[in-house]
Amino acid sequence: MPESRRRVFLLRVATTVAAAAMAGAVHAQITTSGKPQVELTQLQVQRAEDGLVLSYDVHFDLPRDVEDALYKGVAVVFVARAEVFRERWYWSDRSRAVAERRWRLAYQPLTRRWRVSFDGLSQHYASLTEALGVLQRSSRWRIMDGAPAPDDRSHYIEFSFELDRDELPRPLQIGLSDQNEWTLAVQRRLAVPATR
Repeated sequence: MPESRRRVFLLRVATTVAAAAMAGAVHAQITTSGKPQVELTQLQVQRAEDGLVLSYDVHFDLPRDVEDALYKGVAVVFVARAEVFRERWYWSDRSRAVAERRWRLAYQPLTRRWRVSFDGLSQHYASLTEALGVLQRSSRWRIMDGAPAPDDRSHYIEFSFELDRDELPRPLQIGLSDQNEWTLAVQRRLAVPATR
């Protein structure tokens, strides 16, 4: 009799440990898959005759909550920002130039089309994929007038691309502090090449 009780006890302990391990694995999978993936597939800076130009390509899929909000009439704003710094050994790095681009993405339910607004101009697209394609890549974006000297290696660029949560309607912002689905952001640091 004591041998059978011991087996039952060991079986219960093993079952409890296995259940706890599975629950931990499921929790880890949920938390890692909760934050959307933003992939920066290309980031390149070049010296041009009139300054520094930046090309980038960002890939992401909109989370379900963001897409649902768009279909309900909430517009979202995406921001690409590049800041040129000069390294200094005696003080904090000096900002030389800042460039920013903002796109406003909205769904038009009456026409069933997507509108992307940039610098006061709007363009309409038939699908969400086409509309996102416009703001996910940029080529030869001038971020600084007058490039640093060709042999100067002390400059670098901090680039960021994100969904601007501050541009959302106030009632929607209240509950977003703990929701990873609304955090679409990527940041990189890139050295400015020495020659053209």
